[in-house]
Amino acid sequence: MSLALKVLIALVLGLAAGLGASVAGPSIADPLATLLQPVGTIWVSAIRMAIIPLVVSSLLLGVGRAPDARTVGVLGARGLLMFLAMLTAAGLFSLAIAPVVFSRFHVDAAAAEALRASAVATGQAAIEGAKSIPSLAQWFIDLVPVNPVKAAADGALLPLIVFSIALGAALTRIAADRREALLRVMDAVQEACLAVMRAVLVVAPVGVFALAFVLAAKIGFAAAGALATYIVLVCAVCIAFWLVVLYPAAVFGGGVKFMDFARAILPAQAVAFSSRSSLAAFPAMLAVAREKLGLSQPTIGFLLPLMVTIFRAGAVIAQVVGTIFIAKLYGIPLSPAQYATMTVTSIAASFSVPGIPGGGIIMMVPVLLSVGLPAEGVGILLAVDTIPDMFRTTTNVTADLAAAVILDRRRVQSPAS
Repeated sequence: MSLALKVLIALVLGLAAGLGASVAGPSIADPLATLLQPVGTIWVSAIRMAIIPLVVSSLLLGVGRAPDARTVGVLGARGLLMFLAMLTAAGLFSLAIAPVVFSRFHVDAAAAEALRASAVATGQAAIEGAKSIPSLAQWFIDLVPVNPVKAAADGALLPLIVFSIALGAALTRIAADRREALLRVMDAVQEACLAVMRAVLVVAPVGVFALAFVLAAKIGFAAAGALATYIVLVCAVCIAFWLVVLYPAAVFGGGVKFMDFARAILPAQAVAFSSRSSLAAFPAMLAVAREKLGLSQPTIGFLLPLMVTIFRAGAVIAQVVGTIFIAKLYGIPLSPAQYATMTVTSIAASFSVPGIPGGGIIMMVPVLLSVGLPAEGVGILLAVDTIPDMFRTTTNVTADLAAAVILDRRRVQSPAS
């Protein structure tokens, strides 16, 4: 039995067992969740401990062994254009579905008032968190780390990527023997990290089962009414985006077969789904790209670390659908201009979403404010964010791998690169 199938079975069994425990009552669900939660947490931590050395070694190898700086520049430029295209597609796809669905949905006035009242405290906390988001100018300033070691310790991947790219580019300008000496060390670091990752993935079914059980035991069947409609719509739009946009894009743009691509990326999707963290899924993405999709070293070493840090297609979907839902809940109609503003702001905000559980919802605050909606409305969505977060994180990983397949094929076919 393949690892992908084992992980999928563990995911389904974990969700089913967790829901069964929640039905049985807190006396059963709580002790089991308490017992299994450390198992899932330790497994995710074991995956994430290899991320920093993997990112640095992959980037140094990808840039340091590139034929020239122009190759990396062309690949990066194509990557950013691909990101913008897919993020725009995610926004427009959500915009085509969400208003139609919510226009047919009636929100009970009393229920809406209760939800708005319950959102104030949670929403204020999210607003305070959003205030810590840097301005555009500060964001660019922070890209250059004063202390790369501190950036690594803080988990600030984007500044660390900038440093690694700069160091890799500098390596191309020193003597070949000295450059190769460091790159051989990075080869060893990368191989060692991948060996650790393979060992951790062997027990992936156990970790995924534990995470899925705890999530299902906590959620239960409590979601209902308006919130259930929001949850179902976000999940449905994410799945539809995979099937209608991402998988076909990989097939036609990347030259892979539909089912081959779907089967290949399943382990990475399972990790993303259960951990709700793009960063936690990064090692699995590297394994998929290298062992199942057969992507080239520049794509694996340069593009994938960049993607997992800044490319959040699922966040755009969640922000567009969530903003339209909040407008419906507050009884505030949105104009075509506001829809356009909301979509553009969602795309821009997605580049700042942290790769942690729930990161996408906090970044909804500037999107709500951009169209004149109450920012505290985000508190309503935070209360039920677990399930949508699972699907939007899986969308992020799926989009990363689809874009990687397409860009890798274009790189190989283009003589200029």
